[in-house]
Amino acid sequence: MNFELTILGTGSASPQLDRNPSAFLVSLDTDLILIDCGEGTQYRLLEHKIKHNRIRHILISHLHGDHYFGLIGLLSSLNLSHRTEPLTLIGPPGLSEILSVQFEHSGTDIAFDIQFIETRPDEPTLILDHPRFTIETLPLAHRIPCNGYLIREKVSKRKIRKELLPENFPVPYIKQLVEGHDVTDDRTGEVFKVEHFTFPSLPARSFAYCSDTKYLPELVPLLHGVDLLYHEATFDDALEDRAAKTFHSTARQAAKIAASAKVGQLVIGHYSSRYKSLESHAAQAQSVFPATRLAEEGLVIPIGQIRP
Repeated sequence: MNFELTILGTGSASPQLDRNPSAFLVSLDTDLILIDCGEGTQYRLLEHKIKHNRIRHILISHLHGDHYFGLIGLLSSLNLSHRTEPLTLIGPPGLSEILSVQFEHSGTDIAFDIQFIETRPDEPTLILDHPRFTIETLPLAHRIPCNGYLIREKVSKRKIRKELLPENFPVPYIKQLVEGHDVTDDRTGEVFKVEHFTFPSLPARSFAYCSDTKYLPELVPLLHGVDLLYHEATFDDALEDRAAKTFHSTARQAAKIAASAKVGQLVIGHYSSRYKSLESHAAQAQSVFPATRLAEEGLVIPIGQIRP
C-alpha cells in the first residue's frame, strides 16, 4: 500500500512567485488527505494531475490566510464538478462559521455532505479513526490556536502463505491465522502455527505535520519515532529572535525536534519570502539532523518502507 507525501506549497504569508502557500497531500492507498489549503491550491492539484474529487479528507491547521484561503475555492470547484461523496473537513473553531458565511453570501448550495470535525488546539486528540489509519492532533504554539496532525497507518494483518496450506482449508481458519492465532483442525488435531503459515505484519508507518509554531520541545514525546516529520522552518539562525517574537521556528530548531524525537526523516518548509537561497536552512538543519531535506514544490516523498 502506498503512503507518500506530495508537497504543493512551501512559502509563508507573503506572496512569492516561486513558492506557493502551504498545502500538502498525503496519499494512503486510495485515500487522499489534503493538509492545509493556501491560496491557489486547486491550481497546484491541476498542475500535478491530481484529481480533486479523490480527496476524502481536508485538514486545516489554523486560520491564518496562507493556510486556508484556497479552501472556499476548492470546495466550490468540487461542487461544480457534481461531487456526491461526503468530505471530512477537520479544522479549528471558527472555520465552519467562515465557510457558512461565504456560502450564504455567494448563494452557493453545496450538494455534497461536509462532515466538519472541530479540533481542540490545547491538547493532543485522536480526531479520526479510519479503518486504514488514524489522525491525531498535535497542539502547537502560534499567535492564534494552531494544530499539527499525526497520521498513523494501522498495523496490517498477517498474510497467508497459500502454497503451504492444504486444499480446501476452511475459511474461518484462514481468518484466525491472519489475525495472529494458531489454529487446531477439529477433524485431524493438526496444529497450524501462525509463524509458519503466514507472513508477519509489516510495521505501521507514520507522518507528522507541524505547521506554524515556535520552538516547542514539548512536541518531542508526541513525535517519537515517526517515519517522516514536516516541521516549519520560517527563518535561519540569524533571525532566531524574530522567530521567537512571531511564534515561528528556525531550521536548526526544527532539526533539534527531529533529533530529539528520533524521527526517520525531516522535511522543512514555510520559508520567509526574504530568503532567495535556502543554503543556510539546509546547512544549519543538517548539522543537527543529517536526514533533513528541503521542501520543494512538486516533491514526492515516500513515507516509511515502500510496500506492495
